[in-house]
Amino acid sequence: MALTERMAFYQVPGVSIALINRGRIEWTRAYGVADIASQRPATTTTLFQAASISKAVSAMGALRLVEQDKLSLDGDANRQLVSWKIPQNEFTRDKAVSLRMLLNHSAGTTVHGFKGYALGQELPTLLQVLDGAAPANSEPVRVDLAPGSAWRYSGGGYSIVQLMMSEASGQPFDQYMKAAVLDPLGMVQSSFVAPLPRTWRDLAATAYDGNGKTVAGQWHNYPESAAAGLWTTPSDLARVVIEVQQAEADKSGKILSRSMTSTMLTRGLGEYGLGFFVEDLGDRTSFSHSGGSEGFRSQLYGYTRSGQGVVVMTNSDNGAALIDEVLFSVAAEYGWAEFHVIKKTAIAGDADANKQLAGDYQLVNLPAHIVAEGERLYFQSELFGAKRMELFPESKTAFFMTVQDMAVRSERSGDGAIVGFSLVRGANTYPATKTR
Repeated sequence: MALTERMAFYQVPGVSIALINRGRIEWTRAYGVADIASQRPATTTTLFQAASISKAVSAMGALRLVEQDKLSLDGDANRQLVSWKIPQNEFTRDKAVSLRMLLNHSAGTTVHGFKGYALGQELPTLLQVLDGAAPANSEPVRVDLAPGSAWRYSGGGYSIVQLMMSEASGQPFDQYMKAAVLDPLGMVQSSFVAPLPRTWRDLAATAYDGNGKTVAGQWHNYPESAAAGLWTTPSDLARVVIEVQQAEADKSGKILSRSMTSTMLTRGLGEYGLGFFVEDLGDRTSFSHSGGSEGFRSQLYGYTRSGQGVVVMTNSDNGAALIDEVLFSVAAEYGWAEFHVIKKTAIAGDADANKQLAGDYQLVNLPAHIVAEGERLYFQSELFGAKRMELFPESKTAFFMTVQDMAVRSERSGDGAIVGFSLVRGANTYPATKTR
């Protein structure tokens, strides 16, 4: 299948890709349009929001300050904060939050992610974000789990890191990151400035929701810069991948030493190091991060030692499923250790069983739906866009999808009624509760 066909299937207007092979950018390509109304084409220099991939780049900036002895990875983070402190409570009584925990998402901090602000909306200061004070549209960042006790993704934690970095460097966050990370890596098409400077707006892709509708104001702004605020291109993010690869091999030290890079790529709690998801594959380590903001989906993926990697960026809420297909295609072409095609066998559908499973659910605090159409069954969730994905039965309780490598396992109460399901995606399992 042609990529343009898959873009049409998922209603993704624009895609931009940078492929890394043998430690260099082997090719860059863009497809579709950056803006539907004007039919402005997407190019390899079109800017996309990196969303949570910002965390990986920000972590490199934070660890640079650690190597300069301006921040400490361990010890009480509050001793490194001046204008705001992490509020103390029963969870922080026995163990303090550290920078290492914040970068690893194991500090017990709240606020999973941020909604952003439409063009023209007043942007909160960082302190307003941390306290959930107007005009911030997010909850206060607080500790509600014992620090170091569990892994839980927290964009709020990275907002604390943002303040630590600004105070330690004596510069606004965007200026520090430009001088310390973006410029040394030659990322001239990248910026943490919020809102995006007017001179850059004509280079930016317009954001689209899962139904193909333009996001209000063309895109949202994210003053939570360290967690979600980077505007960039796949080519610039590919430079991040290459620098991590070279630093791990002790062939570069533009940002971090080999020792600190190794620390960054060492798993703490969860499947996460310090800024990247990491997996030890024996002869190499994979490091990656996905990103999802209003109307944008992206993925960065790299390997140490093999010099391989890819960055894919899209301007649609439906982009995640398309990105998965691109990763499988790249893996097949370049002999990657991961993303191999998996063969599964489906059994015949059961219309009566499908009716029992059909209904409305709550999945990761968002609506999800299972729709029965006779012997065929479909899954839809805002997490993955507006498109329905067909469920194929492996058994009467287990189903798989082909557009993404995900599985659904139904759950019943003692009287046999369907009460929910578990969504299995990779090594993670997410529970869903039936609401109707």
